[in-house]
Amino acid sequence: MDKPKFLLFICLIFLYKISHTQNFINQTIDYDGNTREYKLYIPSSYSENSLSPLMFNFHGGNGTIDGQIYISDMRNLSDENNFILVYPQAIADPTDDGSLNWIFKGDSDHDDIYFIEALIDELSAQYSIDTTRVYACGYSLGGEFVYELLCRLNDKIASGAVVARTMGQYQYENCNPQHPTSVMTILGTEDFESIYNGVVYNGVTYYISADDTHEYWSNYNNTDINPVETELTDNNTNDGSTITKRIWENGNECVSVVEYRVNGGGHDWPGSFGNMDINSDNEIWNFVSKYSLYGLIDNCSLSINTSENQHEFYYYPNPIQDLLKINNQSNTKRIFISDLTGKSIYKSNLIIGENIFDISVFKPGLYNVRIGVKTFKILKK
Repeated sequence: MDKPKFLLFICLIFLYKISHTQNFINQTIDYDGNTREYKLYIPSSYSENSLSPLMFNFHGGNGTIDGQIYISDMRNLSDENNFILVYPQAIADPTDDGSLNWIFKGDSDHDDIYFIEALIDELSAQYSIDTTRVYACGYSLGGEFVYELLCRLNDKIASGAVVARTMGQYQYENCNPQHPTSVMTILGTEDFESIYNGVVYNGVTYYISADDTHEYWSNYNNTDINPVETELTDNNTNDGSTITKRIWENGNECVSVVEYRVNGGGHDWPGSFGNMDINSDNEIWNFVSKYSLYGLIDNCSLSINTSENQHEFYYYPNPIQDLLKINNQSNTKRIFISDLTGKSIYKSNLIIGENIFDISVFKPGLYNVRIGVKTFKILKK
């Protein structure tokens, strides 16, 4: 092929790709007296005949949709993995000089939790969305808002990822999740805007530390006490930081808590700016997409070992339609099931080997199961 024809060929390919590029859809929704803006991305593989997950991506304090897209454009991931992508816009906070905040700084009855709930309902009515697989990620104040969603809209949010923010003390004190919830964080140890070790001023704690944040979620999810730590390859020796990955595994319904601790990192979105050893967008999707409201999407069959008491058992499936199966290899001889208020609703004997319990009469929902010193949650469908 001669040079003019080759250049024409390249131009035609370029124009073809442009013409087939998926673009954002600018949308609005009227809610609570405000016209709220958001950008929506529908993957090229979307079909109304199958359910697609939904991912929210939240900008930081006084930020914008376009600014968040600039640092975290997940369109390619959306196309590759067939999830619907949403970038909502915060509105002006009159208690903070008009900053565009998800969580208003002063006294106000404004609450964006309900805006996101309304947006989920709106999108679910328009598109074929898998409502058991709604995810959220966010940067800085947007990350703080993700904690808020995980704590207060937990019946709709399956899993979340937070970049550059630890939990607020008010969230720590009032968090009320409804199901085992996998949480991932990406936090810089030298972040002077969202301080890794928390914020305490005049004896008052405003933000808890990274360690306390992970301890809260690992305790709630009943994971292993000690994390598995891995030093990731320092792919970019010029960014002034390295990453330690910490995983708290084996939570109820096989959920986990993961931290990417950016040693020497600041208030960054790794892969976009700051640390360049990982791509935050990829890590976020690869993590949250493994989970639904019911826990790990792949078959979850937990092995629980308590070395102090030599308790060993397996329980499956989860969620449960009718029959809870427990393979017991311990000396424990009783099982107790209670609702989330702590009211006992079922107890029975355990034998060595396989036990099958018919819970078909249970109402759909979450229940606590206690065997010996170990408590875990099951979901009755």
